[in-house]
Amino acid sequence: QEVGAPMLMVASSTHPASAADQAAIARDLRKLAMLAIPLGLRVAYEGIGGGRAVRDCFEAWDAVDRADVPNLGLAIDTAHTLLAGTPLDDLDLIDPDKIFVVRLADVFDAEGHATVAPDRTAQHRVFPGDGLLGDRVAALVLRLADLGFRGDYSFEVFNDDYRQLPPRLVSQRARVA
Repeated sequence: QEVGAPMLMVASSTHPASAADQAAIARDLRKLAMLAIPLGLRVAYEGIGGGRAVRDCFEAWDAVDRADVPNLGLAIDTAHTLLAGTPLDDLDLIDPDKIFVVRLADVFDAEGHATVAPDRTAQHRVFPGDGLLGDRVAALVLRLADLGFRGDYSFEVFNDDYRQLPPRLVSQRARVA
C-alpha cells in the first residue's frame, strides 16, 4: 500500500508442512483478503507447478471460489498453465471477472527445449515470442479475451541473459512481445 501497489500477489506454497486441504487454503485466503480490504488492496492467488496442494490455475480457482471474497481473485501464469498442458477450453470454467492478472512468459532452456519441470522455469523464462510457447501464449491471451477477460497483464521473465543486456534493449523486447 505504501508504494501504491493496488494488488498483492500470492503464490501457492511449496513448503512440505503447508496446508494440503482446499478448505483450509480457502479459509486462509479469505482471512488474507479480509485483512487487505481496509488497505484498499486486491489479492491475486496463483497456483504454481511446484506447489504442494495447489499446482495450477484450476486448483487456485477452486480455493478463490470457495473463499468468496470480492477482492480475492486469480493470477494466471502462461508458462505454468501451458507447460501443464492445460486445454484452453478448460479456461471456460473460470469466471473472467475473478482473473485479476495474467502473467505472460514464454520458456526456452539452454538446450532449446521447453522445460516441463515448472520449478525450473524461472531461470528459463523469456518474453512471449522469444521462446517455444509464443503461439500458445498468444492463443491463451486470445481465448481469455473471448471469455471476457479485461484485466491486467504483466511479464514474469526471470532470465539471467536479460539482466546482462542494456535496459533499453530489454524494454524494446518487452514492447515487441
